[in-house]
Amino acid sequence: MEPVNVAIIYYSATGNVHTLAQAVAEGAEKAGAQVRLRKVAETAPDAAIGANPAWVEHRAATTDVAEATHDDLSWADAVLFGTPSRFGNPASQLRAFIDTTGPLWFAGKIAGKVFSAFTASNTAHGGQESTILALSNTFYHWGGIIVPPGYTDPIQFQSGNPYGTSHVATEGAPGEVALQAARHQARRVVDTAAALKAGRNEI
Repeated sequence: MEPVNVAIIYYSATGNVHTLAQAVAEGAEKAGAQVRLRKVAETAPDAAIGANPAWVEHRAATTDVAEATHDDLSWADAVLFGTPSRFGNPASQLRAFIDTTGPLWFAGKIAGKVFSAFTASNTAHGGQESTILALSNTFYHWGGIIVPPGYTDPIQFQSGNPYGTSHVATEGAPGEVALQAARHQARRVVDTAAALKAGRNEI
């Protein structure tokens, strides 16, 4: 069977979600998937970015990461979205990309794909679960198949979020527990997408 195509589409201001996205990519690749790691376009004004040295540094450090396009969604069998939590919702930069996908949705080109999500917030109760659930609302409209990590691996009992990998930014960069959880989530997504792809090829 052909490998599963996985697109990892994320927004990261200061690098935490980017680090999680890299771990997701590692997990997907080790599970045998072909992977595209893509960031969405930055929409914040330069003045806002310039006021935060970490934001400036991360923007410069990730100039080599390609920006997400509709082709990445069409190509993928599975998509994992990553975003900081903004008042319990996805960041506006990610929403801006998602809100351009109407033509794909209308043509049925993203229905039946596997979707999952991961996030970071400044505090432990900063909207991590609601951010992932908010993204799920979009996946429902797309006719997507939502695959959460659940408590399907021992690492999940350490990370504690069955909805999707999450990280508390004020604790520093994502640690090994969050990175292992991200890799597990990716493997679970790839395994599910592979089973679906195999079944469809037999029809």
